[in-house]
Amino acid sequence: MATVELTTANFDEVTSGDGIVLVDFWADWCGPCKRFAPVYERSSEKHPDIVFGKVDTEAQQELGAKFDIRSIPTIMAIRDGVIVFAQPGALPESALENLIEQVEALDMDDVRKQLAEHKH
Repeated sequence: MATVELTTANFDEVTSGDGIVLVDFWADWCGPCKRFAPVYERSSEKHPDIVFGKVDTEAQQELGAKFDIRSIPTIMAIRDGVIVFAQPGALPESALENLIEQVEALDMDDVRKQLAEHKH
């Protein structure tokens, strides 16, 4: 599946459902972002069950601010509406695949329990 452009208008809708959404925060002027784009695109073809979103931080500055994006590219993984990973830096293809495997393997009941404990 091709990547999906995420904007302030559709971000919450796309990321709040069940399943896995990866988000690539990028900008047109960013060299590492441009080098990472084909890696991200290839991965999206391998995993049709995962939504691969892209946020243009220039056009969607509000989203960049909301998630305190200070460095791009930043990759974020969201599963069942919960942010389970966020890290700046372009990932090599093997690391991106590894991240996907780890997110798929998460026990979301356990993740929600840990989140609830941190809120107290």
